[in-house]
Amino acid sequence: MVLGASFNTVEQNAAFAAKYQFGFKLLCDTTHEVAAAYGACENVKARYPDRMSFLIDGDGRIERVYDRVDPRDHAAKVLVDVMGV
Repeated sequence: MVLGASFNTVEQNAAFAAKYQFGFKLLCDTTHEVAAAYGACENVKARYPDRMSFLIDGDGRIERVYDRVDPRDHAAKVLVDVMGV
């Protein structure tokens, strides 16, 4: 399962996902608590999160952290790791 998250509102995320034809859910972290908990921002007062990604196994454990995500090749890199998990 693929999920995304941003600081945007439901309406903003819906428009963004529709514009780019996302095939996955884009969650709203308007309080910034999720990003802070995962280390994607320093604290809940952060203006923007870092672009990060996490590979989480079926038991909810983080298998890999991608702290330098380039959208152009990130999916291919994750796919390689998923095949090895």
